[in-house]
Order: sequence, then C-alpha cells, then structure tokens
Amino acid sequence: MPSDLAPLGWLFPRRRRVPPRIPDTFAYTIRPAVAADLPHVRAIYDHYVTNTVITFDEKPSTLRFWRDKFAALSRAKLPFLVAVSPSGQVLGYALVQPWASKSAYRYTVENSIYLGPSAGGKGLGTALLQALIDASIEAGLREIVAVVSDSGAEGSLALHRKFGFVEVGRMGGVGYKFGRSLGTVYLQKSLPRRSR
Repeated sequence: MPSDLAPLGWLFPRRRRVPPRIPDTFAYTIRPAVAADLPHVRAIYDHYVTNTVITFDEKPSTLRFWRDKFAALSRAKLPFLVAVSPSGQVLGYALVQPWASKSAYRYTVENSIYLGPSAGGKGLGTALLQALIDASIEAGLREIVAVVSDSGAEGSLALHRKFGFVEVGRMGGVGYKFGRSLGTVYLQKSLPRRSR
C-alpha cells in the first residue's frame, strides 16, 4: 500500500473477530423462605388461582394467609423453599405442609410447588422438588403426598413421577372451577430414613 494511503486506514478497518456469543443462562439459588419473600410467593400462587385449574382455589390469597402459613410451617419445622435469581427475584417456591391434623399423620406431608410464569421449562421445578425432598428427609419426614389436578397439570404429574412418586388414587369430579368439573390425582413417595 502506498504511504500516501496510510492515513486512509480507517476506511479499511482490520477484520476483528466477533466474540463468541455467551449463552443465556438461567441462574438461581434455592434457599429457605423468609418473611420478605411472601408477597412474591403470593403473586406467583395467585397467578395460578386466577388463570388455571392447577389449584382449586378460586379467590386470590391474602398476605395474611401467607404469613400465617409461613409461621405455622416454621413452628412445625417443615421445609418452605424459594428459588431466587441473582437479582433477588423470587422465581418459584416449594413447601410441604401437614397432610392431616391427626397426630398419627405427623410424618406425612403434602407438597406444593409453583413457578413464576416465566420460570417454567428451564429445570427449576426439578431443582426445587429435589431440594424439597432432601429437606424433607433432613426433617425426618417419611411420606410425601402430591395432590395434582387431573386437567392442565401434565408437567407436574411427569415431574413427580420422575422423582419416584407413584400414583395411588384418583378422585373424579371433586372440584368445579371455570364452569367445569375437575378431578385430582394422588401420588405418594416414601422417603428414606435420615442417617444419624
């Protein structure tokens, strides 16, 4: 290249390599819920109340309801977990609650797992259920029961079966929401005893 064209180098920039695209990652941490998480937990749950038949609740929950539930689960030392993004956004939650009020049921719980609307399909449900099972074993629990809607909850049924939950029964027509009859599927998982 003649020297008198050197100042025109800016017209012919060197080829630069485009850095490789960093794949989008879905990052989260699973930890025990704290009281400050409850408004976010409520918002996640109420999305399903108002838009789906996955829960049979028909009216949005109150913050007081969640505070009472959080206090009761804390007193009973039962797991209540949340998944949070690096920025602190609650992406989903998982908890177990007493299966029934009679004392002989004290080692049997019912689980509940809900993900924020944009958090599905990314493995978060799998991670939350694994963490919930581990925390339930650590708490000395023996049986987990899942009660799943028989309509619109195929993903939940598949997730529970993946973790060894076995279908133990069905009840048809026990719920009525959005103008239609709904049933439930009962699944159960026996937990190994905690090593001491």
